Amino acid sequence: MATAAAPNVGEMLRTWRRRRSLSQLDLALDAEVSSRHVSFLETGRSRPSREMLLHLAEHLEVPLRERNALLLAAGYAPAYGERSLDEPEMEPARLALDRFLSAHEPYPAVVLDRRYNLLAGNDASQLLIGEVDPELLEPPANALRVTLHPRGMAPRVLNLDEWSAHLLARLRRQAQITGDLELSRLHAELAAYPGVVSEAPHEGIATADIVLPLRMRDGDRELTFFSTVSTFGTAVDVTLAELSIEAFYPANASTAQRLLADIGVG
Repeated sequence: MATAAAPNVGEMLRTWRRRRSLSQLDLALDAEVSSRHVSFLETGRSRPSREMLLHLAEHLEVPLRERNALLLAAGYAPAYGERSLDEPEMEPARLALDRFLSAHEPYPAVVLDRRYNLLAGNDASQLLIGEVDPELLEPPANALRVTLHPRGMAPRVLNLDEWSAHLLARLRRQAQITGDLELSRLHAELAAYPGVVSEAPHEGIATADIVLPLRMRDGDRELTFFSTVSTFGTAVDVTLAELSIEAFYPANASTAQRLLADIGVG
């Protein structure tokens, strides 16, 4: 049985350029090379040097994992390491993550990988996932699946239409940026869940809101959060570059009081 040939480096460069909606001239001007050279690289008439590949990848904002793939396709060794978080060299990063999670208490915070799998969370994150079916939390638990699954957080999310549209838009953009087919498949799965919508119903957003809130049922009360996402801005390790921390903050005084009550602060 014949197998499909792996794409060559020229085809890969062309794919990344088109993914960024750039013409050959756009890329050439941005990277300060000739458009003729870009054309020759994409068609295979010229073989890119290692330095040129990395130079173009930088201007195309190619993720580190995919930069390594470009180098391998051209016959070069990968430029970026990929270490497990458990390795000794990653201790400073582990300590930074632990410090962030602890310092964010009593507010929820989680660490995610490139496919939104949950790697860690602080104690306060249990407030969000405490009623989730344990099967959904078995490793590798996916944060988006946990949020939108009918046996996950979804029954407690009071603005599921708005929040699901926000998460799907974020996932769709990430799939487009990275070209990761697993993210595209995850998007298709989540979009099929009951109550999940792909387009935000703008009429449901209050004019008083400054950010889209996550509104959750907590017994007979309502908790309201907004979130921020942080990354390692100067990472040169693939694993570290793909990590993100999502931190949730109370969006009103009653939610803050509820969270503070968990640690005995009135």
